[in-house]
Amino acid sequence: MKIKLKVESLKFKVFIIFFCFSFFFLNLPPSPFSNPPSPPFSKGGMGGFMAEAKVYIDITSPAFKKLPIAIQEFSGTSGREISDIIRDDLIFTGLFSYIERAAYIENPSQPFNPKNWTPIGVEAVVKGSVQEAKDFFTVKVSLYDVFEGKEILRKEYKAEKEFIRPLCHAIANDIYYTLTGETGIFRSRISFVAEEKGRKGIYIIDWDGNRITSTGLKGNIILSPHWSKDGTKLIYSAERNRQWGIYLLDFINMSEKKVFFSKGTNIAGDFFPEGNDFIFSSSKDGTPDLYVKNLKENNITKLTSFYGIEVSPAASPDGKYIAFVSDRGGSPQVYTVRRDGSDVRRITFKGSYNTSPSWSPKGDRIVFAGRQGTNQIFIVNPDGTGLTQLTTRGDNEDPSFSPDGRYIAFSSDRDGVKGIYIMRANGESQKRITPKNLRASGPRWSPN
Repeated sequence: MKIKLKVESLKFKVFIIFFCFSFFFLNLPPSPFSNPPSPPFSKGGMGGFMAEAKVYIDITSPAFKKLPIAIQEFSGTSGREISDIIRDDLIFTGLFSYIERAAYIENPSQPFNPKNWTPIGVEAVVKGSVQEAKDFFTVKVSLYDVFEGKEILRKEYKAEKEFIRPLCHAIANDIYYTLTGETGIFRSRISFVAEEKGRKGIYIIDWDGNRITSTGLKGNIILSPHWSKDGTKLIYSAERNRQWGIYLLDFINMSEKKVFFSKGTNIAGDFFPEGNDFIFSSSKDGTPDLYVKNLKENNITKLTSFYGIEVSPAASPDGKYIAFVSDRGGSPQVYTVRRDGSDVRRITFKGSYNTSPSWSPKGDRIVFAGRQGTNQIFIVNPDGTGLTQLTTRGDNEDPSFSPDGRYIAFSSDRDGVKGIYIMRANGESQKRITPKNLRASGPRWSPN
């Protein structure tokens, strides 16, 4: 689908083509970035129910045990594809021990019987069926507790055939929520910058590397876009017509607007949680300092004044602190400062060049890129303790937490061409999600 995106700035108005990637599925209203479904405890809705809350996997415990799960091939023409996508989503979390289908005693067409699963060590079973009409699927899914011998989730989903993957991610989210009590990341997306035909543009991709979409927005240089908390906006910096500007892309109004420009370099940082303010770095007064702009009032507040560099600002989830990079100690290091500009504290001390800090959703960790011969990804507590290196191969930069804080997106050139990778927050299961022929950087995980 193609629709026109209106682009506004102080000096020009143009129209460009924007590829709409709305998720028209699960009976949700068409929205470019619809929120994940509410935890489906109640009956009704899409014809489903979820049993009373019980945590099968305590993901907050460092000593949690992986849950042995069986996912039977769904009946219907697309049953294998759908059940395989759900399987892959759940396996990547590292929370489940998947039992291969060759070990199953129970046939997919047979009713659930816990006696068929106990001998092979399965504790949860997923069964489902797919009915296909001309243009859409109807998928019925059940999740069973083997120990208690009962159904703990039953739900029906509908989606147009082109949205089979978002539908599968929604099913995986509901299974994940039922077993952990936490919202999954399977419907989240990652924005990033990619180079095509000598120009850079903003792209969006599903968290697992599928359904890559170009927004159509281009520039000679574009830096990492940052999401608003509700996922309806992106703010980013671009050099156009030999001038650095900060631009706001609004998916609801389908518009792009220049929200700040000045002489020198202007680099956008995060939105604050309330959504009206954003932090940025600008050299408009000489050397780069940190500023906050209010989009409603159109006013700007200067936070730092230093003769060196103050760049890469990142707002904490509660909006009270800002992590940033400064060379005030002699080399670029990560610091934090209160939102009012007070209480500046140095966080990193190891390494000669540390940059690109990003907060975890709970505000209890900061991930950043640090130079140890090559650039690697590190994680640290906000007080500077607990420094841990997560990557070792290639040059790795631009880290960003997933909305649940359990995973990190980053860029790496380990395979020759720089691309976007994801990994668990402990450094495990690192994998590339962008095509190897696409040079990509600056990933930012969506908040929902």
